[in-house]
Amino acid sequence: MAYPPRKTAFILASTNHGTMIVNRFDFREVRPGEAYGVGLMLLHNSCYEPEEAAFVSTLLDARRRHYGDGVNVLDIGANVGVFTIEWSKHMTGWGNVLAFEAQERIYHALAGNIAINNCFNARPFWVAVASESGVIGMPLPNYLEPGSFGSLELRQGEHNLGMGQKIDYSDDNLVDVTAITVDSLDLERLDLMKVDVEGMEMDVLEGARRTIDTHHPILVIEELKTERGALKDYLDSFGYTTFGAGMNVVAVHPDDPTIQILLPG
Repeated sequence: MAYPPRKTAFILASTNHGTMIVNRFDFREVRPGEAYGVGLMLLHNSCYEPEEAAFVSTLLDARRRHYGDGVNVLDIGANVGVFTIEWSKHMTGWGNVLAFEAQERIYHALAGNIAINNCFNARPFWVAVASESGVIGMPLPNYLEPGSFGSLELRQGEHNLGMGQKIDYSDDNLVDVTAITVDSLDLERLDLMKVDVEGMEMDVLEGARRTIDTHHPILVIEELKTERGALKDYLDSFGYTTFGAGMNVVAVHPDDPTIQILLPG
């Protein structure tokens, strides 16, 4: 039987994080010999941001010491689940990870990676996390051509950084994705929230006000595409102390004894 030509995009890779489903086209070439992308890093280096994963694991250990077992983490913008996998393995027996990914095809890889690594304390969700619950129109990249899929921005704007492909934001190319807020989860406990959603960080935080005010979780927020003044004002309104960590801001409430491991001396 003859089969029509068909590219293979998603493959299995043996990485330092475990066996991972990865899109081999997940990269953006900036110039010859220089590129970035989660898939690229996993395939070329067998890992992605291990220092960040380990740093957050240290924070989770501290939360466990101070607040006991039952640590809960939100991984918002989980991509294929590198951090979800690392933190769920690390917290086996004493913590849980809820992982959220808006891109359907990337979500499929996330769910598969959770399953293939036997992370029974992790749950994936195919949703966008936003300031209001409802539906968001999301553009579709071509997963069979090179592009940094984790860099896809849901909204078109004059300051979009791009992801290596021309993205069509016209209504005809948008697909409806369910949107939820963090507050709608009605969590009984939240220890840490990682937010990496390509410019929609403030939307996520606006939809998490009640949860943050109630639980004072540690916040790890990518600020590359975030309006820093708005982020500072938001964190200040809750009394958070902030620390720089690469492209992220780490915010810890002064009532949280975990802050001691971040203070100098």
